[in-house]
Amino acid sequence: MLPASDGPPGVAAAVVIREGRVLMVRRRVSEGQLSWQFPAGKIEPGESPEEAAVRETAEETGMNVAAIKVLGERVHPETGRWMSYTVCEIISGAAAVGDPRELDALAWVALPEIPEYVPYGIFEPVQAYLNATLKN
Repeated sequence: MLPASDGPPGVAAAVVIREGRVLMVRRRVSEGQLSWQFPAGKIEPGESPEEAAVRETAEETGMNVAAIKVLGERVHPETGRWMSYTVCEIISGAAAVGDPRELDALAWVALPEIPEYVPYGIFEPVQAYLNATLKN
C-alpha cells in the first residue's frame, strides 16, 4: 500500500544482481547508520515504486535496468520512511557513480560481505531473496 499522499513521498529501492553480487551505493550524507544501501530514491508523483526503482538506478549508477518483481514494503526502521524493494535486471550499461553530489562510491557486494556494509541487517524478504540468489 502506498503512503498517504499528505506524508513524505515513499522511497523505492532497486535490488540489482550481477555475477553473484548485489549492487550497493554509498551516500555522501548518511541517514543515521544508513550509509551503504541499494540504489534508491523518492517516488515521484504518478510513478509506481517499480518505475522509481528503475529511474533511480539509471540516475545513480548509469545502468539501464528492468523491474522484475517487488520483494516487499515497509517503514524503514532507521529513517522512518515508507520503502518498496524491487528486484531489477540489468539491461545495459556498467555501474558507475552517476550523481557525485549524492553518492561517493558503489560496490558489488558478495553475500558474506553484506554485514560489513549493512551492519544493522537487511529487510527480511530482501535478505531471503539474496540468500537464495547470491552464490557464496
